[in-house]
Amino acid sequence: MNSVKIAQIAASEGREVELRGWLYNKRSSGKLHFLQVRDGTGVIQCVVFKDDVSPEVFSQCDHLGQESSLVVSGVVRREARSPIGYELSVRQMECLQEAEGYPISPKEHGVSFLMEQRHLWLRSSRPHAVLRVRGEVLKACRDFMEREGFLLVDAPIFTPAACEGTSTLFETDYFEQKAYLTQSGQLYMEAAAMAFGRVYCLGPTFRAEKSKTRRHLTEFWMIEPEMAFCELDEDMEVAEGLVFHVVQWVLEHCQRELQVLERDLKPLERIAKPFPRVSYDQAVEQLKEQGSDIQWGQDLGGDDETLFSSRCDSPVLVHRYPAQVKAFYMKGDPQDSRLALCVDMLAPEGYGEIVGGGQREDDLQTLEGKIDAHGLPRETFAWYLDLRRYGSVPHAGFGMGIERVVAWLCGLHHVRETIPFPRTMQHLYP
Repeated sequence: MNSVKIAQIAASEGREVELRGWLYNKRSSGKLHFLQVRDGTGVIQCVVFKDDVSPEVFSQCDHLGQESSLVVSGVVRREARSPIGYELSVRQMECLQEAEGYPISPKEHGVSFLMEQRHLWLRSSRPHAVLRVRGEVLKACRDFMEREGFLLVDAPIFTPAACEGTSTLFETDYFEQKAYLTQSGQLYMEAAAMAFGRVYCLGPTFRAEKSKTRRHLTEFWMIEPEMAFCELDEDMEVAEGLVFHVVQWVLEHCQRELQVLERDLKPLERIAKPFPRVSYDQAVEQLKEQGSDIQWGQDLGGDDETLFSSRCDSPVLVHRYPAQVKAFYMKGDPQDSRLALCVDMLAPEGYGEIVGGGQREDDLQTLEGKIDAHGLPRETFAWYLDLRRYGSVPHAGFGMGIERVVAWLCGLHHVRETIPFPRTMQHLYP
């Protein structure tokens, strides 16, 4: 007998099949046991009728604990009342391991408790749905990059210097040298772009930010495209195209998961290209009108991003921030020396920044001056300066935070739910 997955159960209607999974829930009624069995692809009701199985199997069902591992055989029957349209009439059952006292019972639990039990909480319907959406977001990102002619190039995790500021580095010993966990793969993607034209990396990044906000993790994933012969306007178009593609992909492929999460789909369905473009100057004026005390020259904080994006029906591209609040590698605006050719994309519904990027400084002397002005050790950036010595061209790119995008698409309050095992100031376990 072939083992089948619940997600493909419809193809086996009327046939006897074998399912391998875990007991999600159960109830009993006289001569019947109703076992909710999950296998990672779905949940199906397995009906155990006393006259259809051996006395030993029927008796065993009386005391099966939640998350007991099972091999169940039976006939697939159509059932209109089932969420998936089918149920299993059980003929045989083998219990591989009988679980007792499963700590996450079908009742309300606090977030702190559930995070401590994250290794088990992953089995529940809510995190299960979120992580399936996450998987589809990553798939959509790769699909878009391949379609647009980008090559995947892996960036190193250990780096010799800071990329996004020295105050948020995780330092580690590296064979009697100092090394740091990467804050971004961007600098390495700039090197790869000079070799291949259009490249991207997709992987974990690390920021030692002592932040307890709902948008921050110390370990998170980014997709970081980089393009040679590219300026700010094209950079914004690519970022817009990526985010729009991801939204459409999730709406098409994650209906069931979004339903489990009770996500209102109307705000996502309203999103259309082109996304609004707003200068930093315009954004500051709008924020002041909305009651913010922000002053020109300050970066947009989390509260400002929430306030600004709460009125938006689609993502908004805020461009040309003051150079003083952006990283050393950002190219200055030739029309206004106070500004950088950079952009942040703010997600609607108050979710704030999901993309940050811009045009890179491509002039050797200017970049050397910026490295010195930021107090960075020039020797560790010698290889990076070589990119400006040998065939420098205008180039640009951006980073999109996977967790923030998933939080927005799923309608979640906190990014800690969007990654299998979140790392925050408070959580290093499990």
